[in-house]
Amino acid sequence: MALSDITRSEVAKAIEECDRLGRDLFLKSYGFRRARSYLLSYEGRQYDSKAIVGAAHGFLTGQEPLTASHFSGGAQHAAGLLRGLGYTVEQEMVRADATPGALVDSITRLRANRSSGRPALYQPITLLWAIGRARRGEPRLVSWHDTDAAVGSLLERYGARGERSRPDYPVAALYRAGLWELRNHSGVVPTAHGDARLRNWFTDNQPLGGLPEPVYDLVRRSGETRLSVIEELLSTFFEGLDYGPLLTEVGLYDDEVADDVDTDEPDGRPEQWLLDAARYERLCRNAERQEARNGGRRVTRTTHNPLRSAWARQAVLDRCEGRCENPGCTGQPEDLTEARKPILEVDHVVDLALGGRDHPSQMVALCPNCHAVKTRGRTRETLREILLRVAVERHNAARDASREPSSTSP
Repeated sequence: MALSDITRSEVAKAIEECDRLGRDLFLKSYGFRRARSYLLSYEGRQYDSKAIVGAAHGFLTGQEPLTASHFSGGAQHAAGLLRGLGYTVEQEMVRADATPGALVDSITRLRANRSSGRPALYQPITLLWAIGRARRGEPRLVSWHDTDAAVGSLLERYGARGERSRPDYPVAALYRAGLWELRNHSGVVPTAHGDARLRNWFTDNQPLGGLPEPVYDLVRRSGETRLSVIEELLSTFFEGLDYGPLLTEVGLYDDEVADDVDTDEPDGRPEQWLLDAARYERLCRNAERQEARNGGRRVTRTTHNPLRSAWARQAVLDRCEGRCENPGCTGQPEDLTEARKPILEVDHVVDLALGGRDHPSQMVALCPNCHAVKTRGRTRETLREILLRVAVERHNAARDASREPSSTSP
């Protein structure tokens, strides 16, 4: 095999053959798969770099085409040869699959600098910033000037493991991982290594960037996915750190963090709500997993941590189907919140400080009037006994429904 013998003449013949046969038949003929990263760009069209080089080798006198197994140097070897011949080879972003499970898996596979002994916080801080923007419905793609300023400030104030105020590092790394999109730039995006070259590329190109559209839409709409990603980032990168101030600043640290965002649904009036039993079961399992992290018992804390009860809170809101769960309720407000949800407050029947659980079996959804009576009414002790019984009964009924064969699947 003599790749160095290939000239632009042989490459042109391979390109012509690809145009004649079509991409899929061309690849099949030479035993290649579609390129996942390096693509030859020529006269407004893109070609699979290894397949083109493999076919071009067959146009050399007395030589056979090469198959994928001949490229010991991988796609970079073929890309380097084509660039050396004056062709433009672009490295495409490999997009992460935009499903809840695949997205969480992408987080677990992130490669982070561990020079401090713990994973650096560059990438998680950048992702949390972008997820907060998605939740608020802010523009998906942001100018490099604004990204540099916002993420740089977060890195400076919340980086706890030697991070510098250099957003180009995490953005380049997330781009390679398929979790970031970059637009309006020329040439290949550098890898997240080095110093001046990487910084200069972003300064010169000033790309627009942000979460890929499918990922943005998923973490914007699905509270369940949003919280799963946040928890995975925290457990993977922030062990032993106080993440509350960071999450508060990026808008991901409140009681509604696991709420879905209806972007195109009609008003969520109570009569339109139906319990998704399979989803209720998932939310309960996640709440129980959170409890297990605390050794299976309530750990009394002096500060409120909305992430601890978010799963259970969302399960209760699903279970109540938009209605106050106090059987003696005299009438909740018919108005809706700005998010087009019923005006309800999820409350722990047994106070956390007294050993209550972050679990749907000990939590209820109440209208503001019933919540006030439960909290400070003269009959509050009697009402709490009733509500605890209601919480257990409704929780058991919802879980029983999830085990029926007709339960809806996620």
